[in-house]
Amino acid sequence: MFNKILIANRGEIALRIIRACRELGIKTVVVHSTEERDSFPVLLADESVCIGRGPSKDSYLNIPSILSAVEITDAEAVHPGYGFLAENASFAEICENCGVVFIGPTSENMRLMGNKIKAREIVSKAGVPVLPGSEKPLKDEKEAFEIAKKIGFPVVIKAALGGGGRGMKVVHSPASFINAFLTSQSEVMAAFGDSEVYVEKYIEGSRHVEIQIMADKYGNIIHLGERDCTIQRRHQKLLEESPSPVVNEKLRARMGEAAVNAAKQVNYTNVGTVEFLLTPKGEFYFLEMNTRIQVEHPVTEMVTGIDIVKEQIRLAYGERLRYRQKDIVLKGHAMECRINAEDPERFTPFPGVITKCYHPGGIGVRVDSHIMAGQRVLPYYDSLISKVIVHAENRHNSIVRMKRALSEYIIEGVKTNIPFHLKLLSDPDFIKGNYDTKFVEKKYL
Repeated sequence: MFNKILIANRGEIALRIIRACRELGIKTVVVHSTEERDSFPVLLADESVCIGRGPSKDSYLNIPSILSAVEITDAEAVHPGYGFLAENASFAEICENCGVVFIGPTSENMRLMGNKIKAREIVSKAGVPVLPGSEKPLKDEKEAFEIAKKIGFPVVIKAALGGGGRGMKVVHSPASFINAFLTSQSEVMAAFGDSEVYVEKYIEGSRHVEIQIMADKYGNIIHLGERDCTIQRRHQKLLEESPSPVVNEKLRARMGEAAVNAAKQVNYTNVGTVEFLLTPKGEFYFLEMNTRIQVEHPVTEMVTGIDIVKEQIRLAYGERLRYRQKDIVLKGHAMECRINAEDPERFTPFPGVITKCYHPGGIGVRVDSHIMAGQRVLPYYDSLISKVIVHAENRHNSIVRMKRALSEYIIEGVKTNIPFHLKLLSDPDFIKGNYDTKFVEKKYL
């Protein structure tokens, strides 16, 4: 097993990786910006290295500084967490060429599945359903308009080389297409440095359901069931749960098989997530593949009992997969609420200093968070400051437990979206499982 791993990330995911490493007997190095030298991950890691100033481009996206930290600390592997460089194929390739293990899939896996149009082509060869869409990246609005008319409105415009909902635009009529296309291009260029987009058929009333997969270097691939990530705001996930309230055993098996086949098509290794759009008729279509650990991975851990981060590390070291598909059984129901430092009415970021912090606890409650009293929530990074995860014997009790946990959560000094979550958890339609990806925008915006 590795002796030392460098964590090229911050916040709760850095802390999550440190904890997994400690249980595996692995020493950790955490990198940090100048403004996070006193963060909890820095305090808990065996070593820490400052890699630049607060803004991400000067620190957590600074590849030369991170590689220097690897060299001076003699780290054998790098865990990128999620975000930042986690899906940067060039960074993974540099690590490979330098003899440093990148804890994730290969750079080739990342390049193939990171290009959304290429990924659609690849998975369709594996028999995975894909929605009608453009077969190449689009830059010309007139060409894109002709393709959209051929597909049929409504359509959705998406970034070809990025994710996270950046630049995504749903267009319901021809009259608004050109403006939406140009706006999408502008947003995609700002987010990813490339203006290429593609057009795909949009299905009204759909849900966002994803399948967690694990694969070793010897061709063994399994899935760990689904997560329902339908509760979103402007394509950003807010609450996730497993199992999905609308997925039965038969559908789970079909979606799981499709995800595994997609991964096999590119000889995928390590952990990843295949995301699907699930229609009201129970049909599912490939959306994209995330070649990293997901923010919402804890809900799968809670219902399967598998530590996914530990498995990432074992698989990267070259160990064989320790589970077979028949070993995977979903027990009970898990739910995760993302706690963001933001105004709960306007959904706008709310940086500041946390003056008081008390995390909830009790049976079936898990909190993945790095925040503490006296800590400053910085404006440079994502507003996610905590994740509350609960597990209970069924969905009803999971909702009840989450409401209890959130009512105990005390965070003062900054506003959070806890009031929104409490409102959502009491919504009759949410309780019935009657919602789609536009649910929050229709009822709360």
